[in-house]
Amino acid sequence: MDNQTFTQEDIQENKTVAALAYLIFFLPMLAAKDSPFAKFHGNQGLLLFLASLGVSVASNLLAVILWFLAPVIWALASLAALGIFILGILAIVNTLNGKADPLPFIGHINLINK
Repeated sequence: MDNQTFTQEDIQENKTVAALAYLIFFLPMLAAKDSPFAKFHGNQGLLLFLASLGVSVASNLLAVILWFLAPVIWALASLAALGIFILGILAIVNTLNGKADPLPFIGHINLINK
């Protein structure tokens, strides 16, 4: 999606709630339930949360199964977590600038109905 999908009024009115969606993904469903812009970012926040959760669960399971490689697995998981954190920061900055750019790799997935 690009900014053409959202009205300037919607963007200006809801960009703070949309930015907070990267910290609390369900906030747009409570505070701006009629805003397509906020819902888009709520969906992106949910995807980022699920990616973070997936990295955490997968790395811990792999570390238990492959205990002899645990330090390497946790180091790679830390790099992945850092990447997810950086994506979150960039997404918040873009949102506050009124942009609606999907996240790389996972941003095309829609889990929250618009």
